[in-house]
Amino acid sequence: MIKNRKAILALLTGLNFLNYLDRFIVAAVLPKILIELDLSNFEGGLLATIFLLGYFVTSPFFGVLGDRLPRKYLIALGVLTWSAATIASGLAGSLAGLLVARAVVGVGEASYATLAPTIIDDLTPPEKKGRTLAIFFLAVPLGSALGYLVGGFIQQRWGWRMAFFVGGGPGIVLSLLCLAIAEPARRLGEAKIGMTEALRTLPRIPLYRRAVLGYCAHTATVGAFSFWAPKYLFERFGMKLHAADFWFGVVTVVAGAVGTIYGGRMADRVLREIPSVPAGSPHDQLENLRAANAQLRVCAIGVAIAFPLAALAFLMPTATLFFVCAGICEVGLFLSTSPINAIILRTAPVYLRASAMAVAIFAIHLLGDLWSPPAVGLLSDHLPLTLAMMALPFGFLLATVAWWPRRREAGGL
Repeated sequence: MIKNRKAILALLTGLNFLNYLDRFIVAAVLPKILIELDLSNFEGGLLATIFLLGYFVTSPFFGVLGDRLPRKYLIALGVLTWSAATIASGLAGSLAGLLVARAVVGVGEASYATLAPTIIDDLTPPEKKGRTLAIFFLAVPLGSALGYLVGGFIQQRWGWRMAFFVGGGPGIVLSLLCLAIAEPARRLGEAKIGMTEALRTLPRIPLYRRAVLGYCAHTATVGAFSFWAPKYLFERFGMKLHAADFWFGVVTVVAGAVGTIYGGRMADRVLREIPSVPAGSPHDQLENLRAANAQLRVCAIGVAIAFPLAALAFLMPTATLFFVCAGICEVGLFLSTSPINAIILRTAPVYLRASAMAVAIFAIHLLGDLWSPPAVGLLSDHLPLTLAMMALPFGFLLATVAWWPRRREAGGL
């Protein structure tokens, strides 16, 4: 059995790394897929949409199961499913086959993404939650970047199909390790709350509701930006696809690591200003709301930085200047990675945390990146891609407005 907290964190972080690697291989090899399968940009965007349909439609199901059943079995099943489906993506010979494979990848990732953060939250002392979640979510920029790097490197030498085979293989082995996790005991673990009750309860919490709405705007913009960025560099600046994948990946690694780590530290720092009270006391929930409101300011600052830098990046005349602006933009974006997930868990009742994560995942994809990649693809079928991409920075402006703290909510009103 794996009982050590750091060992469990390392395993779950490694799997999150593979999660995002598998997810972004598609963007890295997309132009080659479009050519070989004779697809339009809109059809290419549907590859992101179908993945997200599998992902967010099933996440509430896993959230309910995670509040009732041992989570390690659900996580292991999810990892095995997404890894096998990633390999199947490389075997697809048509748009229909590729869409089916990507939908199944989404189902597998829904189980993992919904439940893994709740195990980490259970294992971590309150004063270390921001830093620990920052480590876990550091896999987002690193895994995403490696998806670009691995995808671009492999497709140049062995074709786009081999990139999916390499991306899916490790998860099949690591899924078995999840079965050895010694799950921490959960308070109120016997509570049997259905999704209907969760959907009635969670939207009535102002901070939870506002955090998720801002996350929807953030996710819509980031989803389309990351999906189309290699093709944008390929078309706008004439970069070779493997070079576009490589340099966009490098920028994402550096900016994402800086933003995620610093965002986690900022989230922990603001908590030091909140008076601590004993867990389970009458003021426990009030402290959680004040802490969440303070952490939401970190998220708002990040997207406020990203808004003008994203717009400026698309106006740059050279790839180098684009990467400079995009890198600073990504630092701002990744500031929110750790805090926003901590806020989602903190604002929900303890017996609804898995459901709260599931509802958030459902919402941010239904209202976010489910539609944004094909929407940009559709725009770029009729407009220059640069003009289509210029619509994206306004999503960061909407997230800034949604996330900026309100004083009345600091007291839980």
